[in-house]
Amino acid sequence: MLSIYNRVKEIRERLIKMNERYSRQILFDKIGEQGQERIEQASVTIVGMGALGTHVAEQLTRSGIQRLNIIDRDYVESSNLQRQTLFVEKDIKEMLPKVVAAERHLKKIREDIQIKTYIAQCDAKLLQEVASYSDIIIDATDNFNTRLVINDFAFKMNIPWIYGACLESTYVQATFIPGETPCFDCVLPQLPVINRTCDTVGVINPAVTMATSLQVVDALKILSGYKFTPKITYGDVWDGEHQTFGFEQMRRNDCETCGEHPTYSKLAASDQQITELCGRHTVQYINEKLNRPAIEKFVAQNGLLHRSNAYMIQYLYDDHRVVAFSNGRLLIHDIESVEEGRQFVENMFG
Repeated sequence: MLSIYNRVKEIRERLIKMNERYSRQILFDKIGEQGQERIEQASVTIVGMGALGTHVAEQLTRSGIQRLNIIDRDYVESSNLQRQTLFVEKDIKEMLPKVVAAERHLKKIREDIQIKTYIAQCDAKLLQEVASYSDIIIDATDNFNTRLVINDFAFKMNIPWIYGACLESTYVQATFIPGETPCFDCVLPQLPVINRTCDTVGVINPAVTMATSLQVVDALKILSGYKFTPKITYGDVWDGEHQTFGFEQMRRNDCETCGEHPTYSKLAASDQQITELCGRHTVQYINEKLNRPAIEKFVAQNGLLHRSNAYMIQYLYDDHRVVAFSNGRLLIHDIESVEEGRQFVENMFG
């Protein structure tokens, strides 16, 4: 009997403590206690753990969500520290993948949050494994092709997803809800020529915080059960401009994602062996045969300078820095095109 009493007392004290932790959020009348309860049961998948992803992950962790899945294919570098808020210099010295470093820092904010990390390229297969039971998906990528895959997957699985992007001092954000709004492909029917990225024209942190604040606000609305009409928001923090407009009328009946006869064609085209990383002068090459034992053998046989940890092996080959992850995925730096990358891989492995 005493043990039951102690257990009830323990639960009550924990609830009081939780209410105290989120008291300012609960006092906001558009969330309240019921909204907070829903938030604390929520599961969120974030694709990308760079500038947008780290900001969003921290804010959602602090808001009280139960479960967080984070996907990113990259590792922490010095150029990230200017705007990617979860990372510190020690992460660079330890050659940590971004999702690993992010989990470490998020756990310091909240020990009880459940986090699953995926050091991987985001494709349809991975989204099926990771995000099928998420309440929302947050786009924090720098790649339009990946966004199209997220768009198809989200509408096929009836999961809301939140788009965000920033460049120089500008930001843009929109939320797409299957069955309620047109999809991303309707709003942006043709991909722009991607010749301007944060690696070529830069980005300032205030633009990042604007995009992610808007993303998190809409995430909290959805997770707390607050009904709203999504809009597209665009602005420039340097010039002090801010615009919002609706997009309900942009749906196309022949859209392959949200039209009358959807085919979700981007899901079938998402698995690519070699791809160029946006604005990075880097290509990614995937071959499951190039696993850790195979790379260790290759490095030893060729006497290559290298560093390694539990997640990756970095080595120099023909004056190019190669980062080999344990699952057969390589990032090859200082490569200008997919064709150059393909030739480099052929020269390296025959």
